Amino acid sequence: MHRKGAQDARRARQFAKLLREITVAAKQGLPDPAANARLRAAVTTAYKQNMTRDTVERAIKKAAGAAGGEDFSEVRYEGYGPAGVAVIVEALTDNRNRTASDVRSAFSKHGGALGETNSVSFMFSRVGLVTYRPEAATDDAMLEAAIEAGADDVVRDEDGHQVICAIDTLFAVRDALEQRFGAPEAARFDWRPSTTVALDEERVASVLKLIDALEENDDVQTVFANYDIPDAVLVRLAS
Repeated sequence: MHRKGAQDARRARQFAKLLREITVAAKQGLPDPAANARLRAAVTTAYKQNMTRDTVERAIKKAAGAAGGEDFSEVRYEGYGPAGVAVIVEALTDNRNRTASDVRSAFSKHGGALGETNSVSFMFSRVGLVTYRPEAATDDAMLEAAIEAGADDVVRDEDGHQVICAIDTLFAVRDALEQRFGAPEAARFDWRPSTTVALDEERVASVLKLIDALEENDDVQTVFANYDIPDAVLVRLAS
């Protein structure tokens, strides 16, 4: 029962974040996914997470017709976690003071420190990212299609295909790949670290606690960090 309760809480939190992104996307552009690339990406992600069509459509209608309703601002926070790990936090908030206080508290409670804007982002590259499951295509087919669509690179790992492109071509690349392979798992902006910090067993736990604390905040949409867990450490942790 405790495990199911925790899973339900995570699911509810994830749905709330998705609905917030749909709301912001619908307010910033047309309330029609076909004519609003950001909204289309948010809706696709919501469906992939098994959100119902009725829930998505109600959120879009509410955002389109809500004058004086919830007004979310996009905010980015940067700081350092344990072991000098660089952390970028992206949030959608209706109260900047509350969110800043919560994020600062999470950093300080878990051995980190919130920094100024651009204090760590210079160690990352801002890119577009389109992801597909492994069975969506062969490696060669995905690479060929990605290059034709204007992407810069394709990274293949156990989770699937990660198509990387410039931020201003994200939605064009996504649309071209969707015509060939169907809807992707996700299409979003990403922060890719230029250098990483290798963690030992002791520091892995403290860094992950900080990441978890940040992701549990309702205002936080995504968290990026430049840590790396060596295979030898993963094996020892798994055992």
